Amino acid sequence: MSNTTKKDLVEKISDRTGLTQVDTKIVVESFLESVTEALQAGSNIEIRGFGRFKVKQKKARTARNPRTNEYIEVDAGFKPVFEASKELRKRINDAQGYVESGPIPSQQQAIGSL
Repeated sequence: MSNTTKKDLVEKISDRTGLTQVDTKIVVESFLESVTEALQAGSNIEIRGFGRFKVKQKKARTARNPRTNEYIEVDAGFKPVFEASKELRKRINDAQGYVESGPIPSQQQAIGSL
């Protein structure tokens, strides 16, 4: 799998909509800036059928560097997160060939023998 860049998105959207790539880039950048501003203001963003962007608060903690075994203090802060909707997860699983099903037969036998 390869990464999709902002340039790739602009090209795909431009091809689908008939807009120029310059206009499409302005729209994509405006969308991303709007998401950023909303998260900075502490708002969650929900796009039905796609997912939700939100900010989680992280507590201060002590961490250990595994190379040096040195302990360091990590400051509290905020972390932007994305939660995919059920519909998006289903579409990704379907595209990857995963099927939602119950336990595999060997698990069913083990459960049944309990």
